[in-house]
Amino acid sequence: MDYPKPIPVIGKDGARGTLVDVPSEQRDTSHALVQFETGQRVLVPTDALTLQADGSYYYLALRQEELTNGRTIRTESADDPLVLPVIVEQLQIQKQLRVTGRVRISKAVHEREQIVDEPLLRRTVEVERVPINRVVEGDIPVRYEGDTMIIPVLEEVLVVEKRLMLKEELHIKRYQEEIHQPQRIVLRSEDITVERTNSNTQLADLRVEPA
Repeated sequence: MDYPKPIPVIGKDGARGTLVDVPSEQRDTSHALVQFETGQRVLVPTDALTLQADGSYYYLALRQEELTNGRTIRTESADDPLVLPVIVEQLQIQKQLRVTGRVRISKAVHEREQIVDEPLLRRTVEVERVPINRVVEGDIPVRYEGDTMIIPVLEEVLVVEKRLMLKEELHIKRYQEEIHQPQRIVLRSEDITVERTNSNTQLADLRVEPA
């Protein structure tokens, strides 16, 4: 496995390091050399390294304490041991979203005319003046005779003695009639059309890292 150099490495416990090269006589494609910020250089299995989607760093699915349980091998420097860890396989679950189809929704507006014929009420009054010219003793209240409202009109006149004379009465009649005024009203309704189109478009992979 050929790694571009240098690339940061972040362990499962947050330990940080960098991928470095191994002497050709000790190179093993199943392992890669990682130097941590503590100065420790360790051979880790390539299966435990996962390159992130943006290529910014490798994720190491091991803790640093797990790496210290392995054996050391010689490197170019006698004082710089390599630790070969004992590896335990862990399950990585990947989920993938897949588009199974699409729908297209269109809406159409229809117009129709409808005749509205609602009866309307109109009230009118008719005023009829009825001469009376009769002397009365006092005020006369408004009265009703059927649908006719009678309002007395009084006037003072000079006589030997002053008396009230009913001069006339106003007979007011009310009439009611129905009037039809047809009007054209525009009403709208909506229809929905659903069109389904199939697609095999797949979304990007989702990777779940081990806890």
